Amino acid sequence: MATLLCKRRLCIFAVLRRVSPNARLFSSGKKSVNGVELFYQQTGQGDHSVLLLPGALGSGQTDFGPQMEKLDKRRFTVVAWDPRGYGRSRPPDRDFPLDFFHRDAKDAVDLMQALGFRHFSLLGWSDGGITALIAAALNPAIIKKMVVWGSNAYVSEQDLKIYSAVRDVSMWSERMRRPMEEMYGPEYFSQTWERWVDGISQFAHNPQGNICRELLQLIICPTLIVHGAKDPIVPSFHPEYLLRKIQGSRLHVLPEGKHNLHLRFATEFNSLVEDFLTE
Repeated sequence: MATLLCKRRLCIFAVLRRVSPNARLFSSGKKSVNGVELFYQQTGQGDHSVLLLPGALGSGQTDFGPQMEKLDKRRFTVVAWDPRGYGRSRPPDRDFPLDFFHRDAKDAVDLMQALGFRHFSLLGWSDGGITALIAAALNPAIIKKMVVWGSNAYVSEQDLKIYSAVRDVSMWSERMRRPMEEMYGPEYFSQTWERWVDGISQFAHNPQGNICRELLQLIICPTLIVHGAKDPIVPSFHPEYLLRKIQGSRLHVLPEGKHNLHLRFATEFNSLVEDFLTE
């Protein structure tokens, strides 16, 4: 049973990083931000600017093909970024100090400012959702709206078991490893994934496993929390906690959704996001 559960969890990561062959990215480049060169991709000409924040070891290319391709380019200008040490924002190699989510939040906001976007919304998935929560809390005058999914404000004992189950990438099938090995090479992927597991697990040593609990009350932008009812990576008590703590937020549950719900149910997800952002 434990082996089957682990395989199911690993299957999530196998499909997370599929790149849409039809994605049309109008521009891309790098900006020097906080001492590193951050890679970004941009599409659309809309008045409403939106930043896409990827998950662990993710990038705009690997994590957001259906959003870069299909979000309404007349209404939105969509930017996807690769956090430092991920994707094409290398060097440097990725590390995970205790403040790595805060560092990513500052990098993300400063990148958008460097690109000329004074006010914008956030779409954050998994680790990128945690980054978005922190960015919205610390920059209330800048962030218009926020959508987060597959994210958590603390690390529980149950979460530690989940992280441990997916730690060793040598246990993954070739099909599961291939997308990330193509992006990073086998050695960098394996080593960085283990560092990520250690990095996210370190928050369990904080009181109540805290990542950003105390910041949720500072979030004032309209916030949509999306959750897949069948997500094996982020238990349902996490989005329920965010709903209670973020004033005025709302929760939308996809009954068949898993951790990668924005890829598996891209049409439904994109429509949900567009409706929320244009309310």
